[in-house]
Amino acid sequence: MDKNFQEEQFTGIIKFTPPLYKQRYQFIKDLVGKYKPKKVADLGCADCTLLWMLKFCNCIEVLAGLDICASVMKEKMHRLSPLPGDYLQPAERSLTVTLHHGSVAHKDPCMLGFDLVTCIELIEHLEQSELKKFPEVVFGFMAPSIVVISTPNSEFNPLLPGVTLFRHPDHKFEWNRAQFQSWALETARRYDYSVEFTGVGHPLTGMEKVGFCTQIGVFVRKYPQTTESAQSEKPTEAVYKTVFKAVYPSLKDEKYLQNAVVSEVIFTAQIIKRSLLDRLMSEHEEYNDDPTERKSKFQPSMNCFSEDLGKALVEKSMEPFVNGNVVYIPLKTIFSFPKVNRLCGTFEKLHKLIAGKVTLSSDGSAVVFNTEHENEEN
Repeated sequence: MDKNFQEEQFTGIIKFTPPLYKQRYQFIKDLVGKYKPKKVADLGCADCTLLWMLKFCNCIEVLAGLDICASVMKEKMHRLSPLPGDYLQPAERSLTVTLHHGSVAHKDPCMLGFDLVTCIELIEHLEQSELKKFPEVVFGFMAPSIVVISTPNSEFNPLLPGVTLFRHPDHKFEWNRAQFQSWALETARRYDYSVEFTGVGHPLTGMEKVGFCTQIGVFVRKYPQTTESAQSEKPTEAVYKTVFKAVYPSLKDEKYLQNAVVSEVIFTAQIIKRSLLDRLMSEHEEYNDDPTERKSKFQPSMNCFSEDLGKALVEKSMEPFVNGNVVYIPLKTIFSFPKVNRLCGTFEKLHKLIAGKVTLSSDGSAVVFNTEHENEEN
């Protein structure tokens, strides 16, 4: 049974808004927003809801989930897969999401190198033997920069109608604040972490003395992990089974970057070409002049380009022009556009990415369009 569903049967009577499990997940999202971790692991990830929420955090590049129950993960793990829109518009960051089947009482090298590890409503599901191994696995072996552990506050239970012993039938224990804080402080001391206590789920007015419904410990490693300590006694044998892996399309992948750059170059060049031809047609109508008989300089209109960019085109002699039925749009002009510039970084890289994908002039300095069809239509 879903641990969140079971809990809401009890806490729903008190009407936490938002629901308590959403408050826990929001707490993690806020923490991610504050510390900007790149690699995040959720231990006891269950139906992957937290991982699904975190995949939208732009700072995260690696997400991993671990749970002892593979069937629960598999029910909704499809939500972690890339959508068609992710391929149509790849993100600038890379993102890999992996799910592992295994126990938090076992060490596996795939869990090394994480910035943030979350353990949301996990420890109370552990047998005594597993709980004893848990600190060494998470704080000693994995040793992330930050660990967040949430667990029920048993002092709140009398306020939850229907709760006799524990909030969930699979709970092996539920600690009061003094018990959790004693365990957390000893764990932090042993592995060189600091810890601060907070929680979510405020009690009713007048019952503040019982504390939060969910108590939370935020552990922060005191000292950066040295290379020597990071490599000492780290097993190389994998014990977890990977049940899911998704690699999102990213502009850090040259294949997707090239597609994005080529599309943006063609789009930008088409805008410039259209503006140039419209101007020539306007001059033709106004002065009864034939634009195909002369070489015309391009002066961008305000509705297409900013004033600053327009000045830059003139000052740097990067004006597109028409010669016969051919429109020439200098690559340096296209490179001046912010999105193209941001995607490529350097003019040399722009040239490399569009080579063979876009029609260029003989010297490779300009994108070329034939206006014969436009003239026929006009």
